[in-house]
Amino acid sequence: MKSPSAGPWKGGRASKLLTPADLFQCQKCGECCKGYGGVFVNEREINRISQYLNIDSESFLRDYCQWSGRRPLIKTSESGYCVFWHEVCTIHPVKPRMCKIWPFIESILIDPGNWEAIHSVCPGVCMNVSLEDLTRCVKQVLAEYERDYQG
Repeated sequence: MKSPSAGPWKGGRASKLLTPADLFQCQKCGECCKGYGGVFVNEREINRISQYLNIDSESFLRDYCQWSGRRPLIKTSESGYCVFWHEVCTIHPVKPRMCKIWPFIESILIDPGNWEAIHSVCPGVCMNVSLEDLTRCVKQVLAEYERDYQG
């Protein structure tokens, strides 16, 4: 695990309480929609996306997913982008959890150096942030998702 002191973290406490919007402003570039291991979907997401596309879940799984072990993940096109990326996300209102929480993913809590890796491909990520603010914002986004989408 990369030491927080080895990263680009500001020292001390921030003068104002930063929000996730201070740490990330989507540029709609689609860089997060490139392969990077794919996006797994669960049953609830499969049903929501299928309904949005007006198809049954079996058709969604067959036409838009591939399998990794026993878990479905959304396919990527030959360009390396998600099959639903066409200059914009074509399933944006029902996009999967991974896409909704991006870039505030759990792996940042395990290794904050992952924020730096995300920054290297995502122009909307701010690096001028304290480790404390980053951790708090990741936890906030994850908690909000659980509250808003799991109920």
